[in-house]
Amino acid sequence: MQYSSRYLEDLVERLALLPTIGKKTAQRLAFHLLKTDEQEALALALAIQRVRTEVGVCEVCGNIAETQPCYICGDARRDKSVLCVVEQPGDVVAVEKSGAFRGQYHVLRGALSPLDGVGPEDLRIAELSRRLDEGGIGEVIVATNPTAQGEATAHYLHELLSARELRITRIARGIPVGADLELSDQVTLARALEGRKEMD
Repeated sequence: MQYSSRYLEDLVERLALLPTIGKKTAQRLAFHLLKTDEQEALALALAIQRVRTEVGVCEVCGNIAETQPCYICGDARRDKSVLCVVEQPGDVVAVEKSGAFRGQYHVLRGALSPLDGVGPEDLRIAELSRRLDEGGIGEVIVATNPTAQGEATAHYLHELLSARELRITRIARGIPVGADLELSDQVTLARALEGRKEMD
């Protein structure tokens, strides 16, 4: 055992499993939690427990949700005729922070990546088609990330949706190629949404 406590060692190992957290950072976090006020540490543990037991997926849009439908799908003030298609729930957060969009969302839960074995059947594309079949949507904004996978997904969606009677737009190129939406600043994202163009 590397540490004088097997519980501390277990915590370090579990923290190191988180994305972008290496062994050294996990160790620093674990020691920080040891010296943190007990109430604060327990509040963190409770927050983790609640997010695992109380947060699910919206049956309508695929975003994270505590209720069915999620608060965005259930908001009567939002424009139900415009649908913004994104890859992940983090992208919804990024677009919402921009304040430039007041429509609905559809979260694909990924992007096409044949090399990784991710095809259309692995994404929420069938659910998107069903939503469009219900009617009432006049524009689909394709807001996939400007990466190779995001561009492939955008192209696939354009091909799939072009036969429908609706406007298909793509967010403008204010977002750098290769970047993720959730890492973009709010002004850039707002301008990208405002400058969206028809897909061809």
